[in-house]
Amino acid sequence: MTIAEILDEARSLSIEERKQLMKGLIDLLAEPVSPSPKNHRLRELRGLGKEIWQGIDAQTYIEQQRDEWDRGA
Repeated sequence: MTIAEILDEARSLSIEERKQLMKGLIDLLAEPVSPSPKNHRLRELRGLGKEIWQGIDAQTYIEQQRDEWDRGA
């Protein structure tokens, strides 16, 4: 839901409901914000997903990809 949609919904509320909404939003602002996800160093990602490539020869895979690109697939 977009902010514009939320505002449209708020317009249909009674004055008392709008006050409750505002109080709820103010209370929400007082809540601590969860920290942003930790940034990772590239080295930490080493080996991630390696099981996907088990048993696949890299050179054969590259050649298959090039063949597909040449065929326009």
